[in-house]
Amino acid sequence: MKINPKIFILFPDGVGLRNFAFTQFKEIGEQQGFDITYWNNTVFSLEEQLGYKELKIASTKIHPKTPVLSHARKRVELALSRKRTKDKVYPTYRFPLKWNGLKNILKSAFVKIHETFSTTPKGWQSLMDQMNAAERSTKRYQELKAQLEEHQPDLVFCTTQRATQAIAPLLAAKDLGIKTACWIYSWDNLPKGMTTVETDYYFVWSELMKEQLLEYYPKTKEEQIFVTGTPQFEPHYDSSILLERKRFCEHHGLKEQTKYICFSGDDETTSPLDQYYLEDTAIAVRKLREEGRDVAIIYRKVPIDFTGRYDAVLEAYKDVITPIDPLWKPMGEQWNQVMPTKEDFALLVNTCYHCELVVNICSSMVFDFVIHGKPTIYPNYEQPQLKKGIRDIGQNYKYVHFRSMPDYKTSVTWAMNKSEIYDGIKGLLDGDLDPVPMTQKWYGIVNKPEQPEKASERIWDGIKEILS
Repeated sequence: MKINPKIFILFPDGVGLRNFAFTQFKEIGEQQGFDITYWNNTVFSLEEQLGYKELKIASTKIHPKTPVLSHARKRVELALSRKRTKDKVYPTYRFPLKWNGLKNILKSAFVKIHETFSTTPKGWQSLMDQMNAAERSTKRYQELKAQLEEHQPDLVFCTTQRATQAIAPLLAAKDLGIKTACWIYSWDNLPKGMTTVETDYYFVWSELMKEQLLEYYPKTKEEQIFVTGTPQFEPHYDSSILLERKRFCEHHGLKEQTKYICFSGDDETTSPLDQYYLEDTAIAVRKLREEGRDVAIIYRKVPIDFTGRYDAVLEAYKDVITPIDPLWKPMGEQWNQVMPTKEDFALLVNTCYHCELVVNICSSMVFDFVIHGKPTIYPNYEQPQLKKGIRDIGQNYKYVHFRSMPDYKTSVTWAMNKSEIYDGIKGLLDGDLDPVPMTQKWYGIVNKPEQPEKASERIWDGIKEILS
């Protein structure tokens, strides 16, 4: 490896900020002798906000064909998985096609035709080739290629595999003979057909994700994959950001002696009736308070939810619920222009540390809490407000990534009906229930179990290996 190899960290969108800008990832890389530039396609200025060296991508305009080609690719991929495994879960990952208006009819028809007649590896590859050809034909591709020719990085590391915005930058790098690598963003992404780009190397959280990458993308070879753990959880191991109980409570208007339960909100797609699960939790907490227990709820909303759907519940139960909003900043008018901040990492860590447990619909928040030895309640029952056209949350728990649980019944505390939220909270507070050891085992399956706080170091070690 040459002295001070130049690495471009590509942000096609804002999801990678938490892992690769707000952790110690950059500092660790610089300590290892890398020259790091953030190749930034987002509205978040890393130079202005963090003082990091960045190269802005001026044009974010992808080819008009790319979204529909990518949608068809995903549908074909899911159909291939269904055909190969005979597993009915894969069609449930599909978003419904739109048939209103001529433009939507033409797009949906294109997707449906390919899903029906192109469900072969060759058909999948044809869609990938068409998508790549479309992106190579854009002015944006030429601009990106010119940037690479000017700066000549040794490797482009993409912070998510999901974004169509990443296709042109990575193709430009490949066409210039520059090595490319990609981070698989989330623990559930591989079975869901969410890999939009192909790179020379891939970095994954766990051995399980490595197996999935080889299964779902058989073109990939074992030597292309690095298992590193994820930087996502690294801040939980940094004791310097923990606040004393008194200071945390004073800052958020909480009571030191009260035991707090976190209700972590979900997005509207995953849990469209989430507000009613918050209400059920508030009813359970009120009952516990009537029994003489000093308990209350901290409500942390999902950062991209601006629907106002929780407002009535927050008002009706303000005696037991204190909202603490995530410290994300709107950088534009779209939902994907709401960006995380470094300060929110500290807020999340302290919320986990100072709460007794979390109630949440099926997110990876279970792992944030178990790092601190705190349990999770997963509600898994229908709300009476459920009607045709509204998604049942029970579908989420059937997804492939939940099969990673070492024991489905005991890896978390399940609430299979409304009253079991009360039973779960009471049992966990009294110590009659203790899912934490099994949850910790689960965490060791979805993440690298050895020294999970050193994921960033292992990523840089992998990059060093690639370059040498």
